[in-house]
Amino acid sequence: MNPRELTVVEHLEELRKRLFICAVFFVIALIVGFYLAEPLIKHIQYSKEAEQLTLNAFKVTDPLVVYLQVTVAIAFVISSPLLLHQLWLFITPGLHETERKATLKYIPYSFFLFLAGASFSYYVLFPYVMHFMMGLSTELEIQQTIGINEYFSFLFRLVMPFGIIFQLPVVTLFLARLGILNPELMVKFRKYAYFGLVVIAVFLAPPDFISNVIVAIPLFVIYEVSIIIARRGYRKFLQAEALLLEEERKEAEREQVERLLAEQRRQIEELND
Repeated sequence: MNPRELTVVEHLEELRKRLFICAVFFVIALIVGFYLAEPLIKHIQYSKEAEQLTLNAFKVTDPLVVYLQVTVAIAFVISSPLLLHQLWLFITPGLHETERKATLKYIPYSFFLFLAGASFSYYVLFPYVMHFMMGLSTELEIQQTIGINEYFSFLFRLVMPFGIIFQLPVVTLFLARLGILNPELMVKFRKYAYFGLVVIAVFLAPPDFISNVIVAIPLFVIYEVSIIIARRGYRKFLQAEALLLEEERKEAEREQVERLLAEQRRQIEELND
């Protein structure tokens, strides 16, 4: 069904259905995350970055807060493929058949790119940030007393954004495949995009030049890769549009021929009468 033929109420009903499915699956993922949270917390506590730290609970509720944070994070990662699939199902009626098949393939890539971004942040960036912070504390002769809630909150604020930023290639490919994004615009505004990525790097990394470079370079690479991928997707969009126009032209010619033949039959019948 074409979404332009749906009423507002039908759109809302479809949205309600998708949100209900997402909510049910997210609750199931929360249950799974509840059992996986404890081993993950212990793994992070005894990792190389935290093994020399004493993580304190400054509030009675801090252990519970950390447990819930980790549970929700695990549930989000587990449920993200289904959430993306439900989003795809909501918008797919407005797509052509070839676009439906193409965009459905992006969901697994999006999931793995999120894991790649989170892994890069945790295994590469986070250790460097911790080393920088502890070194700065030593130079200033400051004895850090780190709360476990603050430690995990800082970890999530650093890891989760990178998981989202690494989605850029899939997002640009998706938009280019639908003809919404022209990759030449990404090339035209590259310098402005780089400036924005540098600003993001400054916010995510510690305030020193090396850290900013470590964060900014992968962002630049992701942007350039996104341009290459978007060009491929946009070419396929143009090819699909050309094919669709050709099919519409042939269909119009066929209908015209059928009308002419029908008119000829009518005239023959009139002559015979």
